[in-house]
Amino acid sequence: MKRIGGIFLKGLLAVLPAVVTLYLLYWLGTTAEDVLGGLARAVLPEGAYVTGLGLLMGIGAIFGVGVLLNVYLLQRLWSGGEKLLLRIPVIKTVYGAVRDLLTFVSKAEESGDQVVTIQIPGTDYRLLGVVTRRHWSGLPAGLGGADTIAVYTPMSYQVGGYTLLVPRSAVTPVEMGVEDAMRFAVTAGMSAGGGHSEA
Repeated sequence: MKRIGGIFLKGLLAVLPAVVTLYLLYWLGTTAEDVLGGLARAVLPEGAYVTGLGLLMGIGAIFGVGVLLNVYLLQRLWSGGEKLLLRIPVIKTVYGAVRDLLTFVSKAEESGDQVVTIQIPGTDYRLLGVVTRRHWSGLPAGLGGADTIAVYTPMSYQVGGYTLLVPRSAVTPVEMGVEDAMRFAVTAGMSAGGGHSEA
């Protein structure tokens, strides 16, 4: 019975991530098709609409926003809209968290040297973390200094973590991408680089 349960669990671990990912993509696609497809039907002549046009419009709109945000004036307008959103209770928490996380991951991946380990004083234990700040200009005095960096250490199997302010000498760089490091930490070391698991 235990062997059967183990085989089932192994199959579940293989299938569930793929099912969740495919469902998320399906949900995003059908939502774009329903919302933007409805707009397209209202604008286009009858019979001109083709299934999938809403999804293509969604992809095009995202790409278009990325292009437009390279224009300085539109950057300022977008920034003003974000500031307005960040004043609304609840919305500011969700929007701000998602925006900051995506910004953090994209910038950290570009830098290439953000993943580090921190030695816990007096022990052989180390924490895996990601450097989030190296410079302290514009922040309150005493929060950081020339020799201090901020390192985010994620907690396993939950959304959360700790931001540690540590001396630069206390960290050791790790040859690992930020995405792989976050996956490794969040899954308690079960997931290795590239999304593969080791027994």
